Amino acid sequence: MNKLKTSKSINKRFKMTSSGKLLKHKASRSHLLQKKTSKRKRQLRKVALVDTKDILNFKQKLPYLWN
Repeated sequence: MNKLKTSKSINKRFKMTSSGKLLKHKASRSHLLQKKTSKRKRQLRKVALVDTKDILNFKQKLPYLWN
């Protein structure tokens, strides 16, 4: 059986916790920041969890992360 390819772009953007959950950075933090409130920009700094419904797609794209 051939090796499965890992999606390198997804591999760089997401990290796995020790309990098996995926972490992601929030979007909308790169530009057009002057119109966003300080509170909103502060909350966008935080790391968010990937929804459990999307985990199946990530398991296909990152086959060796769950081994």
